Amino acid sequence: MKKERNKNPIQPTSGTKVPRFAGPSTFARLPELRDVESCDVAIVGIPFDAGTSYRPGARFGPMSIRQASRHLRTNYHPSYDVEPFKVQQVADAGDITCNPFNINEAIKQIEEGATELLNKVGGIISLGGDHTIALPLLRAINKMNNGPVALVHFDAHLDTWDTYFGAPYTHGTPFRRAREENLFLDDASMHVGIRGPLYSRDDIKNDEEFGFKIIHCDEFQTQGTDKIAERIRNRVGNNPLYLSIDIDVLDPAFAPGTGTPEIAGMTTREMVNVLRGLSGLNLISADVVEVSPAYDHAEVTSLAAATIVYELTNLFAKVKR
Repeated sequence: MKKERNKNPIQPTSGTKVPRFAGPSTFARLPELRDVESCDVAIVGIPFDAGTSYRPGARFGPMSIRQASRHLRTNYHPSYDVEPFKVQQVADAGDITCNPFNINEAIKQIEEGATELLNKVGGIISLGGDHTIALPLLRAINKMNNGPVALVHFDAHLDTWDTYFGAPYTHGTPFRRAREENLFLDDASMHVGIRGPLYSRDDIKNDEEFGFKIIHCDEFQTQGTDKIAERIRNRVGNNPLYLSIDIDVLDPAFAPGTGTPEIAGMTTREMVNVLRGLSGLNLISADVVEVSPAYDHAEVTSLAAATIVYELTNLFAKVKR
């Protein structure tokens, strides 16, 4: 059920009153969840990266994304013609604490934490953490939605492996597990930005059997962002939408600070243009994952992720209530 928006939202700390390098350490210097009467969208960190197969460090992603978000000017977004924090209450819910040494227990803790949060707020934007977190988040979203949702997955990789070194729960397997549990609509879901070689041609074949449609990264050059956004809109329709965004969908020139970078990726301009083309879709929750700040340079990856999260708050603001 869609909830009515908070009519008197508390604003983030203004950069015209308190310098952006000072003030609260929340995302975009928003109020904390405990300080608002009701909340339309909550930003929550999930500092977990035990499912990583290559370069670790995404556990520090939420902290680095929040830090980079200080740079943003958030009052008004001309591309959407909206003041996202005036038309809805957005707040920072802190982090979901999870066991860094036990993946099964961590997944349970993330699901429980997200479920509890979704009982209090309209939707959540989760800051990863590695992509393992998408599975428990989708489980929680399905409880809120009373059924599967459209899933649009921005990534260089499919993340539909069966196992990795015998492990069923990794950052490369969340959407295989999600399909087995019928957590997403197989006629309304897709991958966007897929590129690079695979371990086997069966990776594509298996993925198609799960119902995903794929927009390969090469298609951005031939079709442009308007057409890509149109294809996503046509696929999703009016279904409730979950967006899962792996920062490695961006080219390493724009996002070097990630665990499994792939060259020839999307630009940040292409990314935000596609997101803006999704305005009005029934977005109910989202995640931005795989920021590993130890591999970053000058905070460019963290700033890209923070900007994407801000774009998502504008998409929430454009959802009809």
